Amino acid sequence: MNEHYTQLTSAEIASIWTSYMNDSMSKCILAYFLKHVEDEEIRTVVQFAYDLSATHIEKLTTIFQEEQIPTPTGFTYDNDVNFNAPRLYTDSFMLIYINHMARVGMLGYSGFVSMSARDDIRSYYIEGLSETSQLFDCSSKVLLSKGLFVRAPYIAYPTKTDYIDAKNYLSGLNPFSTKRPLNALEISHLFMNIQTNIMGMKLAISFAQTSPREKIQKWMLRGRDISKKHVQVFTKALLDNDVQPPVSSDSAITNSTTPPFSDKLTMFLMAFMSAAGTGNYATAAAVSQRSDLILNYERLSLEIAQYTKDGADIVIDNAWLEQPPGTLDKDQLTKKKGLNG
Repeated sequence: MNEHYTQLTSAEIASIWTSYMNDSMSKCILAYFLKHVEDEEIRTVVQFAYDLSATHIEKLTTIFQEEQIPTPTGFTYDNDVNFNAPRLYTDSFMLIYINHMARVGMLGYSGFVSMSARDDIRSYYIEGLSETSQLFDCSSKVLLSKGLFVRAPYIAYPTKTDYIDAKNYLSGLNPFSTKRPLNALEISHLFMNIQTNIMGMKLAISFAQTSPREKIQKWMLRGRDISKKHVQVFTKALLDNDVQPPVSSDSAITNSTTPPFSDKLTMFLMAFMSAAGTGNYATAAAVSQRSDLILNYERLSLEIAQYTKDGADIVIDNAWLEQPPGTLDKDQLTKKKGLNG
């Protein structure tokens, strides 16, 4: 009995295209990390992360070839990495970066699993989710062993279950009324978004100080300022509730001004971080029950959206934005047929 061939759906094509772009970027960054990492424990984590990205690129390339779909250009050593550039990041930064990206990756892979219908594609993403979970676990263990893991704030254990009995539980915008204390869901997302913005802020600084283009330098510094502002907003929400935000671990960048990565790659990474941040804000707004927090997430998301749009304009002007697969423009096809007829 012949096995029925099922072509990829639009969702599956989108998933493998996005995965290829992300993994080709990660492979370049991790290869540069491997060149400079000194701590042997951290090197093991970096090597594990690099091997995952390299293996994923091989598997995804095979899928593109079997489906006769053009393989994306993505990012390459020849065009996007300067291995002769001096060290830009400390070992601790590399470890924290990998841990952060593994967290983002777990969310991404779970979404790809849910959008995949074909057995082989679904199996690929289920395996990828498992591998990325292992990466998060091993990087977390090393962070903990070195005292670098930043824990979410502690709160007193609840002593009983309870129900919301007043509508003012959802309020928070009236400056003349007392806001209710934050709940655990709200605290956890405020904390996570502080950590995410700290990572974005440090990446933006490192890219600003190494980019040779003034326009990109300014855009990166603007990203630093946006992240700093968002950290202040979320920190104030915690402090106003007498919750001390945990201190960020040391994850410094050096004073090197030699770019290790192409501007094309750094712009892509910042767009990736911005998209992940917007998704985090949407999730945080959905689970928050105080109206002032929801409003903050919504207005700050708009700020990120405008920043991302301005970055996309720079990328398009430099012909760096690779177009995702899409449907054909039927109107253009009709007009073309008319001209040829």
